Amino acid sequence: MPTINSDIDFSANLINLRKIEFSEVRPEVTSLLVNGEEIVQAFHTIRDQVIFTNKRVFVVNVQGLTGKRTSYFSYPYAKVEYYGIETAGVLDTDSELVMAFSDGARLFFDFKSNVDIRQISELISEYILK
Repeated sequence: MPTINSDIDFSANLINLRKIEFSEVRPEVTSLLVNGEEIVQAFHTIRDQVIFTNKRVFVVNVQGLTGKRTSYFSYPYAKVEYYGIETAGVLDTDSELVMAFSDGARLFFDFKSNVDIRQISELISEYILK
């Protein structure tokens, strides 16, 4: 299962998301934030990033051999219809998050086993149930 997968056609890395420090978030993402928006958690694969803010989820997809072509997708929590998580198990050591949006888009994320998927679930619940 790809790490980052939406109904939008773009290639995804086959490596699970790992947590990163806010300082490692691509600088252009911070310039896309609106007043009052803050980064809450950030993750990456080799080149792609997923950033959770207090208002939305950003998916940054770096494309091509040189990595100069980059796609930025913004998914606001206000448009989330439902989400689900799957915790890591004994043989299946990654955890998963699925988010479905009112326009029919779906996001599927695979996280490394050391990522606290329940904490991500709490974060999403806090913002979508306001």
